[in-house]
Amino acid sequence: MTSDPKSMDAEQAAALKLWVVLSRAHEAVAELARRDVERGELSLTEFGVVEALFHKGDLTAGEVSRRVLLRSGSLTYVIDKLAERGLIRRKVCAEDKRRTYLQLTTAGNALMRKIWPGHAAVIELATSGLTLAEKRTVARLLKQMGLHAEDVGAAGTKSG
Repeated sequence: MTSDPKSMDAEQAAALKLWVVLSRAHEAVAELARRDVERGELSLTEFGVVEALFHKGDLTAGEVSRRVLLRSGSLTYVIDKLAERGLIRRKVCAEDKRRTYLQLTTAGNALMRKIWPGHAAVIELATSGLTLAEKRTVARLLKQMGLHAEDVGAAGTKSG
C-alpha cells in the first residue's frame, strides 16, 4: 500500500469513506443520547448499566461489562455508585456462590420506567432521517460488518 491517497483502489477508498461517515453518524447520535441522559439523574455510563438490567434482567458484572463496553475497574466503580443510590443490588447466585448477579431494585426499575420512554423518543428522533426499512437494513449491515471485524481481530490480522 502506498501513502499517496490518489493511488487508493475503490475498495479501500470506500472502506475509508464508510469509516468516516459511520464515525460522524455515531458521534452525532451519541451526543444527542448523552445530552438526553445527562439531563436526568444518571451519567451515560450509569444509564448504560441500568438500561442493560432493565431490558435483560439480572446479569453478571461481566455480562454488563460486555454490553456497555466498560472495563472491570470502571464498572466496579459505577456499580458501587448505583448500589449506594439504591438503584441496583448484588445478588449471590444460589447454585454457584462464586457468581454474583446485578439486579435492579424497585427504585431502579421505577427510574427506568420514568426516563426510558423519553430516551427512546430522542433516539427515534435522531434516526428519523431514515425510513423504518432503511433503519433495519443499516442495522443488519452494521451488525454484519461488526461481526466480520471481530472475526478479523480474533484472527490477528494486521494491516500493511
